[in-house]
Amino acid sequence: MIKLEIDISKASTFIDPSEWQSIEEEVIRQHKTLLTGTGKGNDFLGWLRLPSTFPGDLIKRIREDAERIKKVSKIYLVIGIGGSYLGARAVIEALSHNFPSLYSENESPQVLFAGNNLGEDYHSDLLGILDEYAYSVAVISKSGTTTEPAIAFRLVKEHLKKKYSSTDFTERIIAITDASKGVLKELADKEGYQTYIIPDDIGGRYSVLTPVGLLPIAIAGFDIEHLLKGAREMQEHLFSAVSPGSNPAITYAAIRNALYRKGKRIEILVNYQPNLFYFTEWWKQLFGESEGKDNKGIYPSGANFTTDLHSLGQFIQEGTRDIFETVLSVEHPRKELRIPSKEQDEDGLNYLSGKRISEVNDKAELGTRLAHIEGGVPNIRISVPEINEETLGQLIYFFEFACALSGYTLGVNPFDQPGVEAYKKKMFTLLGKPGQ
Repeated sequence: MIKLEIDISKASTFIDPSEWQSIEEEVIRQHKTLLTGTGKGNDFLGWLRLPSTFPGDLIKRIREDAERIKKVSKIYLVIGIGGSYLGARAVIEALSHNFPSLYSENESPQVLFAGNNLGEDYHSDLLGILDEYAYSVAVISKSGTTTEPAIAFRLVKEHLKKKYSSTDFTERIIAITDASKGVLKELADKEGYQTYIIPDDIGGRYSVLTPVGLLPIAIAGFDIEHLLKGAREMQEHLFSAVSPGSNPAITYAAIRNALYRKGKRIEILVNYQPNLFYFTEWWKQLFGESEGKDNKGIYPSGANFTTDLHSLGQFIQEGTRDIFETVLSVEHPRKELRIPSKEQDEDGLNYLSGKRISEVNDKAELGTRLAHIEGGVPNIRISVPEINEETLGQLIYFFEFACALSGYTLGVNPFDQPGVEAYKKKMFTLLGKPGQ
């Protein structure tokens, strides 16, 4: 059952009906292009049918490894950058207690992340924490030479050697890498690390539903089968539905491109739940790397409301009119908390007495949408009833599919990222790397 709904009624009014019909027809054509594998980057479509073809024996292996790691580790360290960590972190944080390190009932290892930055203090602090707790490591890289994770793994590997015996330390490392080539694969074979394969036909930003994301998610204590079930349900629906009214990915891709052609070149993905912060970060990478090329693309930004209403709200309300908002709305929180009454009503909040905080949050969401629409900001609303493994699986696959459709409609290859190498070449030259 599809639990995701999309409402574009507060965005489509910015589009002329004839233009809207034209772009709908264009996206429907790109839907066929995607499913038949005849578009640009068609050698990176392994994610497209992954939810319905995921091997049962691989799920079993991931679950068994997760249980083994839980028995020997208080910390599970994921070393990777970009799609090698963002998807896992997005799902884990969306499903976790908001204060996991202080939550006494959390029996699963705490999943930490490294290799996604070059902060010296960050990595020094991390090694200090690893001194105190038993830990295991996943190092994720197709090549094994990406600078940030390679540096982190070198540091952590030396730490493992010192903390554990020369034989035990290799048992605490899992390499998620290429099937047959690359520095990390060679090192894993030489030193005897257990390995999982990153499929050749799945790019990093589409890899959350592979072992790249599923292993850390399982170790954190969450149900990867339900995550895949949600993705599979969305896959089946998006494959079979071919009209904008029935296919939310066609609708989303069409309205984004229609707004882009009207000069709306910045999309802000807004959430009203703090634990969706990293879901927004995952979405930003997905759309930023997929669409930002050939001097084209909608710039993906994010905001966390109501917090950012006190920092970005003024700009969104009255700043440049080149933005639109997509609100990711969660209808039901997992817990219930009501606002108490006070006899003296010193803070003037007794008019809210007895109301759930979620009710106030809902009215803040609606009021903000109405204000921003009046201010000339088109608004798209994507809603799910609650956040759990199944709805996250649906959301992930929905955005992946819609991103591919949107990229094709934009006229770019949504599966490459040639511009990522530009900064690396400059950095390597400045650092004196041989051959640069």
